Amino acid sequence: MPQIIVSPLSRIAEMAVRHRCREMVSLLAKDQSFHRPAVIDASRHLLLGVNDISFAGNDGLVAPQETHVAQVIDFARQWDRSAPLLVHCWMGISRSPAAAAIAALAIAPDQDEMALARRLRAASAYVTPNSRLIEIGDHLLSRNGRLVAAIKAIGRGADADGNMPFVFSPLPEPAVHAG
Repeated sequence: MPQIIVSPLSRIAEMAVRHRCREMVSLLAKDQSFHRPAVIDASRHLLLGVNDISFAGNDGLVAPQETHVAQVIDFARQWDRSAPLLVHCWMGISRSPAAAAIAALAIAPDQDEMALARRLRAASAYVTPNSRLIEIGDHLLSRNGRLVAAIKAIGRGADADGNMPFVFSPLPEPAVHAG
């Protein structure tokens, strides 16, 4: 079963090696410098220059836009799923969990949004997915407000120091049939 590894920037090399990731999505402030782990080929690294804000109009900051979310969706759909996908932002609490939820719906659109949100919360007590990314993802994936409602339903995550990477299953558990 495919996995998405959600990580803060400070732990990406460790997580990439430990989980044998070959593809990565980075959501960081524009022009923020960092080293891509050597196990991630540059051609399979999506770098999005976005700040962790929920509305446009902040001086010098880049709010997530439809083009950013569309790139996450396209990248997720091209992910071969033979190795975990590493998704990270500065702390691994807001932008990257939102991108992980969007990627999960991009690759498995028939799943229930509330079940997905509950899996995200079960994977990490600390996540508070960026509401702007979630709203745009809801729109682009034609979720009709269900993704927004599901993420709101799990509420704000617990306070964290940004050192809490986690493993997220983008697909629901297969149904077990008696018989």
